Formats: sequence, C-alpha cells, structure tokens
Amino acid sequence: MDRISALRNIEDALSEFEAGEADLAATERRVRGVLRTYATSFEEQDAYRASGEGTVDGLVVLAPSPKAARERLRELVSDPDPFDVERVDR
Repeated sequence: MDRISALRNIEDALSEFEAGEADLAATERRVRGVLRTYATSFEEQDAYRASGEGTVDGLVVLAPSPKAARERLRELVSDPDPFDVERVDR
C-alpha cells in the first residue's frame, strides 16, 4: 500500500466516523489496520515489536535488522527497561 492509498483509507474511516456510520473503536481498528498494512509494505525494512516492561512494551518500529530496531526503540523511549524485539509477520 502506498502513502496516498493509506491516507485515502484513513480519510474514509474518519468520514464514516464523523457521519455516525462507525463508532470510535471500529474507526481505531480500521486506522490501525491501514497503518500496519502500510508499515509492513516496505521492502528494505521489517517491522519489529518490543516486548518487556514499561513504556517500550508493544511499540513497533521499522528497521533493517533487530539491532537497528533496538536502537530506534531506545531513541524513542527515554531510559527504557530491558526489552526484546521480534519481527512482526507480514
């Protein structure tokens, strides 16, 4: 999915929410699905999810390797607790 398609899908989800055709939970799921599809479509990078304690748990980043993913997560979260990363299946 390219960026324009992702933005259109998100705009459609927001329009349905504003028109009362979808509730907040459904809109959040749809937008999250669009974002995940978009994020995992990059050829040169993979999506990695952190698991551990504190604020880093559950965060997902794009990176070319697990090591790069750990570095990006450390940059995003100041003073993270110990954590592991695993590749998110496409």
